[in-house]
Amino acid sequence: MRIVLLGAPGAGKGTQAVKLSEKLKVPHISTGDIFRYNIKNNTPLGKMAKEYMDKGALVPDEVTIGIVKERLAQEDCSNGFILDGFPRTIPQAESLDAVLSEMGAGLDYAVDIFVPDTEIIKRLSGRRVCPACSISYHIQYGPPKKDGICDGCGASLIQREDDRETTVLNRLETYHMQTEPLIGYYKGKGRLLVVEGQDKISDTTVEMLKVLGIK
Repeated sequence: MRIVLLGAPGAGKGTQAVKLSEKLKVPHISTGDIFRYNIKNNTPLGKMAKEYMDKGALVPDEVTIGIVKERLAQEDCSNGFILDGFPRTIPQAESLDAVLSEMGAGLDYAVDIFVPDTEIIKRLSGRRVCPACSISYHIQYGPPKKDGICDGCGASLIQREDDRETTVLNRLETYHMQTEPLIGYYKGKGRLLVVEGQDKISDTTVEMLKVLGIK
């Protein structure tokens, strides 16, 4: 099964991608992980991507698509994959369709994990991280035993810049402008499935499997 996961930042795409990957026995492909792998291994595409990233510029679509195409061509993707973080725009989605068509394959589903903006803001702005051992907490859903202190090593917890409310609002604005139109794109192709993101990760997984018809 070939699946693209959609949803706003903080909707739980990465977490659900891992769950689906384990259930379906197909790779979870995160574009962030692919970039890091190519840059670490100094591949030609990794070098190109690093040039842009070092300048603080966006990596052009053709480089991103080239990296994704190489990953999808690997043997472990022959029975399917879960794509997380790509495509982000309609041109990228069109390029993905073209890449899959070249491979004699096609996308089965695009699953949108819907979570209201108010809940996204609550989820992300409530996250706290230990700078020493990287354990994550949430002031509401998974607080440390002692307020502001890591259970594991006793270090003071921090709020990452990405999780500050103003940053979260900017990320949501970008999502609504650039990525949300993919919902209409995949709906028009008859490939869209929608899941309402639940408070509990396990409940969202149950809903995902239900809409995909997986037992």
